[in-house]
Amino acid sequence: MKANQPTNLASSNLYNEDFYLWIETTAKQLKNGNFAEIDLENLIEEIESMGRSEKRSLKSNLLILLMHLLKYKYQPDKRSNSWLSTIFEHRRRLKEELTESPSLKKYFAEVFSECYQDARKQASLETGLSIDTFSVDCPFTTDEILNQDYLPE
Repeated sequence: MKANQPTNLASSNLYNEDFYLWIETTAKQLKNGNFAEIDLENLIEEIESMGRSEKRSLKSNLLILLMHLLKYKYQPDKRSNSWLSTIFEHRRRLKEELTESPSLKKYFAEVFSECYQDARKQASLETGLSIDTFSVDCPFTTDEILNQDYLPE
């Protein structure tokens, strides 16, 4: 083992004491091929956590986008630049996520219905309109949802 390189136990302790330093140390160990010194258990945990985080982000952006599209469709008299900005921003984020990680397209399809139902509920709460105002089935196609130029009428 090289001097100043933590052992697995020391690296594991570092994970709990100084997360950023643990990241820097682990990255150096990987770059230098010091695989025996890597805190593998925590590294695996962090990689899995990154995947879950990507999924949560996609779901959150989809929910917010759907809710604002519903508000835009069902409250035309209250449309604002703020709503347009939110629609644009969450479309941009979704496009970026799906471009950087095309495998998330499958997850997008899997959670779409759940996100739409949550968006109905949240739109109802935000607008004061009955949840029955909003169609049980999503009135937008996935192409429309992701199309930067589409706005419901």
